[in-house]
Amino acid sequence: MPPLPKTPSLSLSRRTLLRGLGGSAALGALAGCGVPAAYVAPGDRAATDRSATERRLTWANWPLYIDTDDERPNRRPTLEAFEKESGISVEYIEEINDNDEFFGKISPSLMNHQPVDRDLIVISDWMCGRFVRLGWVQEMDRSRQPNVTEYLDPLLRSPAFDPGRKFTVPWQSGITGIAYNRRRLGREVRHVSDLWADDLRGRVTLLSGMDEAFALLMQGNGVDITHWTADDFHTMCDQVEKQVAKGQVRRFTGNDYIKDLSSGDVLACQAYSGDVIQLQADDPDIEFVVPEEGAELWSESLMIPNLARHKTNAERLIDFYYQPEVAAELAAWVNYVCPVPAARDVLASSGDEETAALAEDPLIFPDAAMRERLAIARDIAAGERSEFAKRWNGIVGV
Repeated sequence: MPPLPKTPSLSLSRRTLLRGLGGSAALGALAGCGVPAAYVAPGDRAATDRSATERRLTWANWPLYIDTDDERPNRRPTLEAFEKESGISVEYIEEINDNDEFFGKISPSLMNHQPVDRDLIVISDWMCGRFVRLGWVQEMDRSRQPNVTEYLDPLLRSPAFDPGRKFTVPWQSGITGIAYNRRRLGREVRHVSDLWADDLRGRVTLLSGMDEAFALLMQGNGVDITHWTADDFHTMCDQVEKQVAKGQVRRFTGNDYIKDLSSGDVLACQAYSGDVIQLQADDPDIEFVVPEEGAELWSESLMIPNLARHKTNAERLIDFYYQPEVAAELAAWVNYVCPVPAARDVLASSGDEETAALAEDPLIFPDAAMRERLAIARDIAAGERSEFAKRWNGIVGV
């Protein structure tokens, strides 16, 4: 394994590329309401695996979501290391910019029992839940993935949408919490309710995507987001409506909250942990908070779609990235929550001071106190989505 790189200074994160409504509205009619008669039974999901004779695979991922060489940006060190070690060539496609958009792109093939010409895809867990329910992804063979079995973070091992992680494996994880400018605000933010303080009127933004926003706001009301109810959702919406009516919320955003927070137009906002790490490099007054009531832990996860022709090769690649040394190299570049806690010791032992410091960053390796306040929200079921989306989009103004 090559030496760990210094942490790059990125002006753009992977999530910064998400569109304003990101994961909830773009294809609401198709994705939100579910696709009738689209379920694929387990026995109809696999194709003949050509992995033994075709040493290749195709992998679809988000932009800016894998390590690159600082001097040669078209080089991907960890991926090249996998190809050299395994003899498997990887066609790596940065084609996913929005969960619903990608769903719309490949769903016609999946619902009609046709291959999608991709052996591996990475999408957000709430969308993974939809694929799992529809039977559009294959169960992985964990006997081929000893590193996943040993090193996957216990917090991520059994989300409600995929108990035991049979169909999905986290690629990177993150936290939806609160970011604020402590110097400009002049005080700490410790609770979700702090967003509703009088000195923040008109200086707060919330995320516009329902799937991105709802869990943290419910947690502010003391809700256990692993078992939230429709009443919990509507109570949260009532509260947000009230704050919008009195001018507390400046606007609802996608990742453009970064610009508002950096300029000082906004003093506190819902935010993603990975974005804030990068903002802090330019402005150390910006802080990220996991509220005392808790925050949402989310992931984007790897899945093998139905009829993938190189399933064994894909499983081998996934397991390669769960080696602590490889996970550490990836974490040093992308700066999201690492799903392999053992990578922390690898980073800590780096001879590069900046890289070693990442091991102490709780937004990459949450400490014990923070971990106790993190939870994975149960996802919005197909039967609930239409009602909830109508309510939320009415508040946001979609």
